Amino acid sequence: MYEDSLLFKIAWYYYFDNMTQQQISDRLGISRMNVIKLLNKAKSQGIVQFRIKTDGEKRMNAEHLLMDKYGLSDVFVIPSSDTSSNESVAIAAVQYVLANITPNCYINIGYGDTISRIVRNLINSIDSHVSLVSLTGGVSYYTSSIIAGAHKSEYSGQTPGIYLIPSPLIASTPGIAKEFLSDESVKQIMNMSKLASMTIVGIGAVSESATVFKDNKISTTELTLLRMNGAVGDILSQFYDKKGNIVECDLHDRLVTTKLDVLKTYSNVIGVAVGEGKVEAIHAALLGGYLDVLVTDEDTAQLLADVKS
Repeated sequence: MYEDSLLFKIAWYYYFDNMTQQQISDRLGISRMNVIKLLNKAKSQGIVQFRIKTDGEKRMNAEHLLMDKYGLSDVFVIPSSDTSSNESVAIAAVQYVLANITPNCYINIGYGDTISRIVRNLINSIDSHVSLVSLTGGVSYYTSSIIAGAHKSEYSGQTPGIYLIPSPLIASTPGIAKEFLSDESVKQIMNMSKLASMTIVGIGAVSESATVFKDNKISTTELTLLRMNGAVGDILSQFYDKKGNIVECDLHDRLVTTKLDVLKTYSNVIGVAVGEGKVEAIHAALLGGYLDVLVTDEDTAQLLADVKS
């Protein structure tokens, strides 16, 4: 089982994290010739196909530990590396989605940098017709990733249906947000999301690195107030505390988004996040019961395993 896990790690580092054979050699403490040998073995054993097989004792132990601890239906853990990032965990999420989708299904998509990367990679990888349904306003954010991946249709003929909520993410006043939410075209997309077989959301930390802050959707003052109110993370731009309870926040009244209590009613909600800075946010989201599946890396999984509930 050790060699199986090693084969998976080497294949992931080489094909998905774009590490050189020498970088892999240095990281794992084995010779470059051994790396080459194991890469060839991974190919011959079918570990590397169009998609990468995902067995391995250590990783599976981490996955089952988190499933038991948080009551999750599934966990997908990828190897950690110096190049672990939103891109590598987005690729992992796409691998998971491709292994679980059925033709003509609907997939709900959340908001954030990782989700944008998932959409782009999914469009580039998909080989059957699916439809993507947005869970929030903010059309321009979704369209940028859709355009980036649109060239796929030139080769496969598989262009996913795209259904976007025609509104901004954050309205200027609560009244305007209510008007958007009561608009028939917005309600149609939100009703469509109930038909989805899976839902993919990112998990944000309450920090300057959060997408909603970097995109100037909230100010430094609002970020400070969120922290003062006990916020530790957000999903779909809604902020929650360390126990997963939604915090009181004026911003929430101006959002055009799927409410977290509605998200809880959806099946197969997949949370995608990685990094030490997001551990508290992921832990709280899991305590809040917002997720059914988690996609992350080994280091983050270990930190989550060590958190006291």
